[in-house]
Amino acid sequence: MTRPVIAEGLSAWSPAHGLVPATEPARALLVADSWLVRDGRVRGLERHRERFLRACGEAGGPPLRRLLEFWRDMTEALPRSGEWFPRVELAASSPELRLLLRPAPPLGTGVRVWAAGQSDPRTVPRRKGPDLAALAGVRERASGAGAEEAVLVAPSGSVLEAATASVLWWEEDTLCLPPPRLPVLPGVTVALVQERARREGIPVAHRERTVAELGGREVWLVNALHGIRPVTGWIGGPLEAAPAQRAPQWRAWLDSLMEPLPSN
Repeated sequence: MTRPVIAEGLSAWSPAHGLVPATEPARALLVADSWLVRDGRVRGLERHRERFLRACGEAGGPPLRRLLEFWRDMTEALPRSGEWFPRVELAASSPELRLLLRPAPPLGTGVRVWAAGQSDPRTVPRRKGPDLAALAGVRERASGAGAEEAVLVAPSGSVLEAATASVLWWEEDTLCLPPPRLPVLPGVTVALVQERARREGIPVAHRERTVAELGGREVWLVNALHGIRPVTGWIGGPLEAAPAQRAPQWRAWLDSLMEPLPSN
């Protein structure tokens, strides 16, 4: 059976016609999810599916049967060669299921972060999609300061996450991250990292820290696109970045988790 071929760009999905080029510009998003596809291989796809299905249910999306049909068609249509960064979407108005097929941007092995903590602009922090435009604005301001990312902070000053990634750091031999009671997105990749740490007997702790308290520590930004990126510099402040002693081995392990896309 020949796999369907879709064009780069935005496609809308319907039960009758499958994925077809979208004829309308992008609308506000209720839900979004994205991941890296490298030569037909992907990491944690089932976890992304479960997060997307759950978020669509919370946002009043189509029934589960339709969501599963969309996911099947979307997965079958993904390219099996090259590097891609697809995004599945539940758009407001209808609501409508869509696929945005994008080439993957250059992947980073380190990241420079704005040392000034940014107030959290999100309205739905535990669901990816509604606040993507606001987060893009945060990254744009960080870029203007000479950084590639920015850290969001709670009113108390506690670190939450970065504009596009979860934040992890090491305190001696303990892997640390913000407490789940704080408004943070449930990250797929950060969950994989935590599970490996626990399997190997590495202590994992939820701790509240300010951006200043991350200075001198090995800090990682973790997401589905870049995997693990150690912070190599804090821009615009007196913080120092610690050497990334653990990151290379953990990055290699994370890359080893990539599996072939399923075929119907």
